[in-house]
Amino acid sequence: MIAQMMGSLLHKSLFSFLFHLFLLHSSSSFPLCTNSRAPIRLNTPLAFCSYNGSSCCNATEDAELQKQFSSMNISDSACGSIVKLILCTKCDPYSSDLFTVETNLFTVETKARKVPILCSNEKSNEASMDFCCKVWNTCKNEKIQNSLFSAAASASEPISSSKLTDHWKSSTEFCKALGGSADTESICFNGTSVSFKNTVDLNPPQGICVEKIGNGSYLSMEPHPDGSNRVFLSDQAGLIWLASVPTQDSGGTLDLNESNIFLDLTDTVHADTEFGVMGLAFHPNFTKNGRFFVSFNCDKVQVASCSGRCSCNSEVGCDPSKLDLVDGDQLCRYQSVVSEFTANSSSSTPSEATSAIPSEVRRIFTMGLPYTGHHAGQILFGPEDGYLYFMMGDGGNKGDPFNFAQNKKSVLGKIMRLDVNKIPSSSEINDLGLWGNYSIPKDNPSSTDDSELLPEIWALGLRNPWRCSFDSKRPSYFFCGDVGEDTYEEINLISKGGNYGWRLYEGPHLFHPSWTPGGNTSLNSINQIFPVMGYNHSSVNNKEGSASITGGYVYRSNTDPCLNGRFVYADLYGEAMWAGIENPKLSGIYNSTKLPFSCAKDTPIACETIEGSSLPSMGIVYSFAEDNDGEIYILASKGVFRLVRPSRCNYSCASESHTDTASPPRGTSSSTAKFTSIHLKLMLFLSSFIILFNAL
Repeated sequence: MIAQMMGSLLHKSLFSFLFHLFLLHSSSSFPLCTNSRAPIRLNTPLAFCSYNGSSCCNATEDAELQKQFSSMNISDSACGSIVKLILCTKCDPYSSDLFTVETNLFTVETKARKVPILCSNEKSNEASMDFCCKVWNTCKNEKIQNSLFSAAASASEPISSSKLTDHWKSSTEFCKALGGSADTESICFNGTSVSFKNTVDLNPPQGICVEKIGNGSYLSMEPHPDGSNRVFLSDQAGLIWLASVPTQDSGGTLDLNESNIFLDLTDTVHADTEFGVMGLAFHPNFTKNGRFFVSFNCDKVQVASCSGRCSCNSEVGCDPSKLDLVDGDQLCRYQSVVSEFTANSSSSTPSEATSAIPSEVRRIFTMGLPYTGHHAGQILFGPEDGYLYFMMGDGGNKGDPFNFAQNKKSVLGKIMRLDVNKIPSSSEINDLGLWGNYSIPKDNPSSTDDSELLPEIWALGLRNPWRCSFDSKRPSYFFCGDVGEDTYEEINLISKGGNYGWRLYEGPHLFHPSWTPGGNTSLNSINQIFPVMGYNHSSVNNKEGSASITGGYVYRSNTDPCLNGRFVYADLYGEAMWAGIENPKLSGIYNSTKLPFSCAKDTPIACETIEGSSLPSMGIVYSFAEDNDGEIYILASKGVFRLVRPSRCNYSCASESHTDTASPPRGTSSSTAKFTSIHLKLMLFLSSFIILFNAL
């Protein structure tokens, strides 16, 4: 009998534990609205919610909130004031995180909160700072019609009238359901503003230490989706290899046999200074389906299959006769292409393949380019949504004369977001005017917020986005380096429908084009999102200035703990590197510092030095890369470099541990949910429940 009672109790406890374990909060952070878009700038303060400057509500939405508040019919003024504050958090620039979704890992479903996260300090006994308790004490006995609190309690439409005490017995229960504290992974509303926990160490690292592990020159490196130490490397000419990277502190070098080619596209790719293989992306389920994608350029004069619609056409207001082509080039002779390929193996073991089937499976995208520059070309799969992000420059020529980057009917100067899992019919391609074999995600901006945008567009106002990355710890943070024109290089945090200003702005500065045959965009017509980091050209070299920016990664390895959490990026010339850190965390506000860098004395391959300097000579910094352990690499014209322990360059880092430098491997990349260390601990705890339950 006792065993049965204990079994019943454990069963209930286990069910409750499972329920809360698999309802996890997903954090988006930085200024972002509940519709995943950046806040808008207000010309006048909101009438009801009183937000000024930046807000997630326009005047119409503000009026709707006022109407909703009036319908609650709250008689107590003190309670009414508090409820109004809570209701108006929908307009807060950080509302996305305040109304963070609850994710069920069993069903992979998400559900938005009805009430924002109310700051609660019950765990820390800081009652004087507890806004959640204040809400309870002020409103617990007040009848509220159409209450947002009852909606949160019942997970359904609000009942006609209720009190907080109808749903919760105490402030403890109330705040357990609706409260939260500001920590390094979340934010909360304290009654006046969003509350951040500022625990950031702003002291920059002494420097960045690198080792040279390879002599080859590569443009892209992608970790093998099987979670191993293998990587794929591609050069600009069209060759792709499978290689292995050595473990930290092993003294090893890049294990790559250049005679064993994974895929050879040199007969198709047109490669020169501006053209070639621009990017690789492996499907989230590559280990099961073997699918991968290559972004490259081709010459329609040389390759018969290289032919797509010209990006300069009447639909975008571009007159080909005004393109000012040089050297007798044909209109849109060079093309930007994304093609799908597959690993050469049995269907059950694509991750074991050492080569690819040379013929393309499907042409995803083909577009003729107006000029020979600024076509970017990187491709990435979103770690949370599984869609393919395709970076495209403004097409070239000084000052974007045809205003492609701001033209909502052009994909030039944009980031596109494509669904490559659902292949459209020929009629769908024609009806939607698509550039190839892909579908449009249902939540792209044109479907939800801005019908004027082409359906492919995720973000606009970019000049030449050169190297973008998702933060492996906070995948909602999508960083892109954008190459400047005359004065400024920038790093942007990309959000849905975001407009990053080019050619109205170059970084934070107004830009005045000298030639505008394609017309202009009004400054007041855009909601410009300014860079979070960047640098002036003169800060690199007073005589020569900057070449252009190369976007990097948020460093998440434990090898250099003083660099952990900082976004690392560089100038193309290879003479300057920066590290930026978010302060406060989750705020989207960054402090960036130019750092010295050195080559380790025990580097496996000796580094040259820049003439007249102690800096290692890397040549041109093409790209950064990240492996499955979170280690960061620099792909340069003079070789492959890896960031290593700072002490190997005599840089001091108090938290460095020589015996525990490697980061835990992230495991196989797939479309399924990835467990963090905290989830693994919870699963171990859960296992103990199951063992005990079975023993009864």
